[in-house]
Amino acid sequence: MPVEILMPELGESVHEGTVSRWLKKVGDPVKEDEPIVEIMTDKVNTELPSPASGVLKEILIKEGDLVQVFAPMGIIDDGSATGAAAPETKAAPEVKELNLDADTSQAKTVVEIEDGERKWFTPVVRAMAKDAGVSDADLAKIIGTGEGGRVTKKDLEGHLAAPKAAAPSKPVATPTPTAPKAEPKPPAPTTVGPEQELVPLVGMRKMIADHMVRSSQVPVVTTITECDVTNMVNFRTLNKDSFQATYGVKLTYTPFFIKALAESLAEFPLVNAAFMPDGILMSKAINVGIAVALGKKGDEGLIVPVIKNCESKGLVQIAKDLEEIAGKARSSKLGVEDVKGGTFTLTNPGTYGAVFGTPMINAPQGGILGVYTIQKKPVVINDAIAIRSMMNLVLTYDHRLIDGMLAGKFLAAVRDKLQGFDFFK
Repeated sequence: MPVEILMPELGESVHEGTVSRWLKKVGDPVKEDEPIVEIMTDKVNTELPSPASGVLKEILIKEGDLVQVFAPMGIIDDGSATGAAAPETKAAPEVKELNLDADTSQAKTVVEIEDGERKWFTPVVRAMAKDAGVSDADLAKIIGTGEGGRVTKKDLEGHLAAPKAAAPSKPVATPTPTAPKAEPKPPAPTTVGPEQELVPLVGMRKMIADHMVRSSQVPVVTTITECDVTNMVNFRTLNKDSFQATYGVKLTYTPFFIKALAESLAEFPLVNAAFMPDGILMSKAINVGIAVALGKKGDEGLIVPVIKNCESKGLVQIAKDLEEIAGKARSSKLGVEDVKGGTFTLTNPGTYGAVFGTPMINAPQGGILGVYTIQKKPVVINDAIAIRSMMNLVLTYDHRLIDGMLAGKFLAAVRDKLQGFDFFK
């Protein structure tokens, strides 16, 4: 009996994903709960288990293709016999899940029209029609250009854009004809030279690109301050070996940044909020997302796992959580819970020597803090020149939510906590 491998819902706001890799080939035996396909979304990269034991009979979504939530990606034959079909009973018009539309790589639905005729539509088309108030009967009247006369997304868009017939009314003046608006031309195919290769934009890189475009629509401002972290550097130098021996975890600078950030977010809760279409979402929990570059060279994408409830954790626990979640990220073992619920993001380009930058906000979060490399510099203190360990703190924030004065006070709070170094617990 065929068993469908369905795309699960991998998060509240996740509506589609990319099949990044099939772990089995057609004809391969597979056991129930054995990893069978790898899915990538803008929130997580995860392996999905097989829903049944049997043989992988068919792959419906190829590697690199998008798949909607709850759509079938493949078929498993579990080896059981198929019983006789039940007699068909005439019923009221209904919508049933049927098969796969090869043209769009989405599950199709069959709609029975009043006169008994049946037509097939993809879930995307039916969802668009529902949102636009187009009934199944009207949808069936649209002339489709897809395979077998199927109505495509473009067909429906054309139908919605077409002028509707107006009811008879009093004669009106004929408007002066205007030149038709030129439709934007699709970009020309990329020309690939003899020493070049065009790599398809799929998987994590595509998800990152899409998310960055959405984040770029947020009106942001960036504020910078310099921070003297000499006391923090000295403390780590003296205690890093004993810290690892005592607590079993390396003491890097990042836990100090997270601790100072969490305490400052608690003082300025609006910076820990998110600007949503219907209001400002305030969060009591301080869940700090940590940007982690993947791959040995850092060129295999970026993911942002989240350390939850940082407001109630000390430096030791933060260090342990950071090491655990970063390890899971680099070994592709993050789950949905590991990447959801972030309220603010920390990025640390200083680990690879970056002196300054303007990080991009992780929308819809209110802000992101960039911490940059620590350098010894001559600094004037009490009219005397001293050599101090200095670094740049860079805050990018949503200006719809956070005003400049609030951003300045918040950034100063982070700076003062790091410079005072009085928060170690």
